[in-house]
This record gives sequence, C-alpha cells and structure tokens, in this order.
Amino acid sequence: MTRLTRLQRRRAKPTGWIYADGGRAASGRRGYAGDCAVRALAIVMQRDYDDIYHELASLNQATGRPRSARDGTPIAVLRAYLDAVGWQWTPTMSIGSGTRVHLCADELPSGRIIARVTRHVCAVIDGVVHDIADPSRGGTRCVYGYWSPGG
Repeated sequence: MTRLTRLQRRRAKPTGWIYADGGRAASGRRGYAGDCAVRALAIVMQRDYDDIYHELASLNQATGRPRSARDGTPIAVLRAYLDAVGWQWTPTMSIGSGTRVHLCADELPSGRIIARVTRHVCAVIDGVVHDIADPSRGGTRCVYGYWSPGG
C-alpha cells in the first residue's frame, strides 16, 4: 500500500462492486436493516448469516444493548468478536494524520478483508466490495482501517 497523490487517486482503479447481502434474504429476513457488520462477516468469513447474526446479537446484549444485530453493532463489539476469532486490525488513519487509504483497489491489500469506513463496514475481496450498495464514492471514501485473517 502506498500513499497516492490527488492526481494519482483520480486515475486510480476504483474498487469494483458486487451486490451481496451475505445470505440475509436466504435466511428469510426482509426489508432494510443496519446489519452491515453481520453481512460483511458472513461474506468474508464464508459463514452462515444467521450464525453470525446470533453471535453478534449475544455480544450486543452482553454490553447492555438490545439482543439484536439488526440496527448496528458497535465497533467495540465488532473488534472484540474479530479479536476472539483471530483477525488482525490494521489502522490506516490516526488522529491528525489525514486520509491515507481510500476504498480503492490500488490502496487496499489483496485477499479477504473487512474495511471500516465512516459509519459502515464492508467486505472487500481482492479489491472488490461485496455489499448491498457501493460505498466507495468512486474510490474516494476514507478507510479508517481493516481487519484481515491473522497469520
């Protein structure tokens, strides 16, 4: 990963995007939900949506929130879950550092990662976003960091 200039970023290869709900519709759920963490985990870890949903819901409840992952999962809960399963956090931004990595294929590592962006997390597989909508803003969206399988 290298830091790109503004001109290079305009010419950079934006992430591709593939519609993926992580198995939410197949589980019988309907309508909109703020369950991006569940979707991203199910996609990247190649696990069942319902299993991930129930695991995160239990962790939400343990922190005093409602037993649900439908309306979001706090980053602290997501971080604890991913730490417990051996995933590694790689920060790409710190206070006062400015944006260094964007949701852009040229600036992200290959492989299966979960990217954290403003108020959202998404699955990225080999530079392609897998989500219900394209969150990349044309490759200009700031990435705070990402989780990758530990190794």
